Amino acid sequence: MNSMLSTCHTSSPLGEMLLVANPQGDALAGVYFERQKYFPMNAGRWREAPTLPLFRETVAQLRAYFAGERTAFDIPLAPAGTSFQRDVWSAIAGVPFGATITYVELARRCGRPSATRAAGAATGRNPVTLIIPCHRIVGSDGALTGYAGGVDRKRALLALESRHAVGAARKVA
Repeated sequence: MNSMLSTCHTSSPLGEMLLVANPQGDALAGVYFERQKYFPMNAGRWREAPTLPLFRETVAQLRAYFAGERTAFDIPLAPAGTSFQRDVWSAIAGVPFGATITYVELARRCGRPSATRAAGAATGRNPVTLIIPCHRIVGSDGALTGYAGGVDRKRALLALESRHAVGAARKVA
């Protein structure tokens, strides 16, 4: 079995992005903005495979999202993480387009109300940024605290969603 991860580079309004597929090529293991925190250091050794059907579909959905034509993603995911991290990422995935919740609420939704800092740390380690919308998690006072892709990108993503959220209820994801 091939254990090599496949990658695809794509552009977005917020900069270049790296998509990473699992070894089977049937699920996303990572979505990263170039130069973001936790960008995979060994990505240059992985196999570039831009024609992989998973990447073609992901790029199409990302373009539709940035154009305001898509409010959710329908891509198979395979993020690597601890059980707690996966619980946090699952809770983040439930935050609707155009909405935000606090880290306190996120910890509560994970069944660990006293683990706000741990939920924040797991949020920061989300390997499939944007697809699992960690930009929708904010500080207790609504502050745009932390985002591995940078606070400017977080602000831009929330602004994009805010502009398109009014009509989102009428659109099919």
